[in-house]
Amino acid sequence: MRRFDDLDQREMLALAISLEEEHGRIYADYAAGLSADYPASAKIFIELGQEENQHRRWLIDVFQRKFGNHIPLVRRQDVSGFVRHDPIWMVRPLGIEKVRRQAEQIEQETRAFYEAALKRASDAEIRKLLGDLIAAESQHLGIAQHLAGVELTNEAKLDEAQTARRSFVLQYVQPGLNGLIDGSISTLAPIFAAAFATHNTWQTFLVGIAASIGAGISMAFAEALSDDGQISGRGNPWFRGSVTGLMTTVGGLGHTLPYLIPEFRTATTIAIAVVFVELWVIAGVRARFMETRFWRAAFEVVVGGLIVFAVGILIGNA
Repeated sequence: MRRFDDLDQREMLALAISLEEEHGRIYADYAAGLSADYPASAKIFIELGQEENQHRRWLIDVFQRKFGNHIPLVRRQDVSGFVRHDPIWMVRPLGIEKVRRQAEQIEQETRAFYEAALKRASDAEIRKLLGDLIAAESQHLGIAQHLAGVELTNEAKLDEAQTARRSFVLQYVQPGLNGLIDGSISTLAPIFAAAFATHNTWQTFLVGIAASIGAGISMAFAEALSDDGQISGRGNPWFRGSVTGLMTTVGGLGHTLPYLIPEFRTATTIAIAVVFVELWVIAGVRARFMETRFWRAAFEVVVGGLIVFAVGILIGNA
């Protein structure tokens, strides 16, 4: 995966062409999915898709004049920092509010991409085109943000501050949740393997501390290096990595600290109870912020945790 800052002007234009082509297809899918229940909104997406195709033609014309006829295939998944968008078949039934949120996210991301590209472009014609595209995407963003006013009910219109909530989820909740899941689950096996292998609470505590801190450092670097946040809007990578690393360490320490109790059975009983509390907290956060049904989230997290927990016990008793 390439970093955005490593792309030259030719590759940036090729990526822009790919993005506009993808967005045109996405909006066409939205229009088809909304046409039956929301015909006015479907018409808006048809027009947006046509404009995206016009932007693609502008980009191709400039690319051919500057770099020739061969356009390299550079896609969003080839460059770090882009948000993954769910395919249309994964978001059915196609509710207008769900579509509005994703369209807004697409336009915010695209405008941020063009703004970042403009700062690095030196050719006058390319800079002019990028400036025109920024203005067009800003207009699209306004349409996406106010699309709810076309056909949404009053109840749905009460859902305000979506952009702020999205930023909060991307910059704090998502990295923190990833860290908590990793710290709570990945450390189960080494901690309980050490506990049942040695029946020594102090040695188990040391293993837990090492596993928790080690996992925290590893996850912090992995998160910070995975996405610079320049285009995705996920915030400063090192701050985000720090949140992930801290929550990973906290997740592991939760069932490590009980082993400060000298009596093995008491310490292990409390540690197991803490594990179940951690798993339910994770399920609750996923249900609250990640739009996952609570019982589904609980099932996924608890089953995964129990499997790792069982592995630790089996290895410890081997």
